[in-house]
Amino acid sequence: MKKILTPILTACTLACSGLQIPNAAATTRIAVIYTEADDTLPGSFSGVLGGIDNLPGVEVIRLRLADPSADVSRVLLAASAVSSSLRIAAAGGNIGPIAVLYPDIGEPYRSVFSKIIEGIEEKAQAKVSSFAVGANFNPQSISSELKRQDIRVVIALGRNGLKAASALDREIGVVAGGVLSVQEADVRSGAILSLAPDPALLFARLKVLSPKTQRVHVVYEPRQNGWLLKLAKEAARLHGIELIAQEAGDLKAAVATYQSIFNSADPKRDALWLPQDSTTVEESVVLPLVLQESWAKGMPVFSSNVSHVKRGVLFALYPNNVELGRNLASSALGLASGGNSKGVQPLRDVLTAFNTRTASHLGLPRSAIQQNFDLIFPEQ
Repeated sequence: MKKILTPILTACTLACSGLQIPNAAATTRIAVIYTEADDTLPGSFSGVLGGIDNLPGVEVIRLRLADPSADVSRVLLAASAVSSSLRIAAAGGNIGPIAVLYPDIGEPYRSVFSKIIEGIEEKAQAKVSSFAVGANFNPQSISSELKRQDIRVVIALGRNGLKAASALDREIGVVAGGVLSVQEADVRSGAILSLAPDPALLFARLKVLSPKTQRVHVVYEPRQNGWLLKLAKEAARLHGIELIAQEAGDLKAAVATYQSIFNSADPKRDALWLPQDSTTVEESVVLPLVLQESWAKGMPVFSSNVSHVKRGVLFALYPNNVELGRNLASSALGLASGGNSKGVQPLRDVLTAFNTRTASHLGLPRSAIQQNFDLIFPEQ
């Protein structure tokens, strides 16, 4: 009987740890394996399980063995059609291989995706199959290969990766990364880990570097960054910052809004945040205007784009690509084991780039300038 109790407890533990059937998140299903001989004992399993089955939100899946020497893993495999929970249990908790679909693109972006994949492989502790996806990929070929390898979860990176993932069978779970906005990340299931830094981290860094700042201005295009501004408003409140967010639907409106901000801003208490926004932070017109006006006015500007720091922005947060890969792997493992984490999440695995020349021009406290930064401009 002791030989039987171990798989029983194992099955219960796996089932109780959140392994649930898709589309039935409100119900906890517990798979219990026991033998006919055990069921004849006083306080039999049938009676005990009947009591558990009466609990709200709990369903017990009974697997009664006629043969005490039966191979438990084979029983689980035979019953795997009942639920995805049993499929995980049958595999001993191993979700099997994970596929990564990433853009077939040149440097410097190829190295970025390579680092993300490195993090995925470190965290997954499972076979990771990587597929470089070009502009003219063959979805049938990718689907066939995923089926051949029995892959149930895909991590899609970048636009091409997402495009390829959208053509896969609906039964394959998808976690997305390497994208900025919700529109780019039109994924049917799983989490979307955006490349947009978490506003809470940006504001926290700002308060350390420029403690006197009380108000932050931002100009954004709502279709690209509406989701991010919802997070930013709450983050600003928690950091004691007044966030003045203004929408702009085109380049002309954005330029006019920036001019209005600089005409009325108080550099002793105001700062400007540049999100990753192709409309309101356009590189050839908007960025030169912002850099010129902020320098003349002595007003701090921080960004979600690391390349802006080299051009004169005070600081920016940018991805720690290996850590981002580890988080993508964690999301994929959670999805494969029955988790239901959906929606866009901002980037929290970040590094900091800092411009010392701009900091000196703004007269920032020496203690702020002497902090440790991951990337410093001008280059030493």
